[in-house]
Amino acid sequence: MADRADRVRRSDDTSGFTVLPKRWLVERTFAWLMHSRRLARDYEGRTDTSEAMIRWAMSTVMSRRLARRAR
Repeated sequence: MADRADRVRRSDDTSGFTVLPKRWLVERTFAWLMHSRRLARDYEGRTDTSEAMIRWAMSTVMSRRLARRAR
């Protein structure tokens, strides 16, 4: 579990859009996972089934990236 010191906070003196470090990594990963139809809505009733679907979706994303790189 991350400490509160590890959280990325936006400073009060900035205005407009600024890229925050590491936050975009999480948001990009969530965007990849949302390409899976089953994860776009909350269909699962049990947490273990939901976790399995997240693992399946991420495995699909990673295997496609590895297959694309092997060409």
